[in-house]
Amino acid sequence: MAGVSAIRVLVVDDDPLVRAGLTLMLRGADELVVVGGVADGADVAAAVDAHAPDVVLMDIRMPGLNGIDATRLLRRRPDPPQVVILTTFDADEHVFGALRAGAGGFLLKDTPPEGIVDAVLRVAAGEPILSPDVTRRLIAHLAPETEDRRRDDARRLLSRLSDREREVAAAVGRGRSNADIAAELHMSVGTVKSYVSRILAKTGLDNRVQLALIAHDDPL
Repeated sequence: MAGVSAIRVLVVDDDPLVRAGLTLMLRGADELVVVGGVADGADVAAAVDAHAPDVVLMDIRMPGLNGIDATRLLRRRPDPPQVVILTTFDADEHVFGALRAGAGGFLLKDTPPEGIVDAVLRVAAGEPILSPDVTRRLIAHLAPETEDRRRDDARRLLSRLSDREREVAAAVGRGRSNADIAAELHMSVGTVKSYVSRILAKTGLDNRVQLALIAHDDPL
């Protein structure tokens, strides 16, 4: 890691055993440094001010301020840290609320340690992720009566894109990384990043996670 700054991570979970376990696991990755841990969303802002993390690993259910509201408040700050939600997926409304609040990554708590580390690294690099399992469960849990409306909304947004932009959006919807998309579509990683930024601007979406959901609603 000589000459390379480690990614700074703040762990937020009200269970001290979970918090300690995540901290120990993350500290095993050379690229990461855990700068602190707090037990409630109400303490996140002060911890961010004190420790300047690059990524916040955030639980949803906490006794004071929940992870959704804490994420929303963080993402309103200038130059905010990225947020990776780590949840048991026990309430669908929490999942959608977190995505709307601007979470850049979403994982289940049974994700293997290497998957959590990879997610933190990718989100810190500006490549938000939504795990394929979470995507499948999100789609499966959507109310059938809203399916047509969601598909219509997705098609309306994606109709603003060029053919090449739609190819990139479809790849994002399949959970592909920027490097994977670059190889698949024969372009540079920098070009892929430019396409994703342009797609978000055209559709009015906040992040790559929301784009993945839209792409799933309309399979392009």
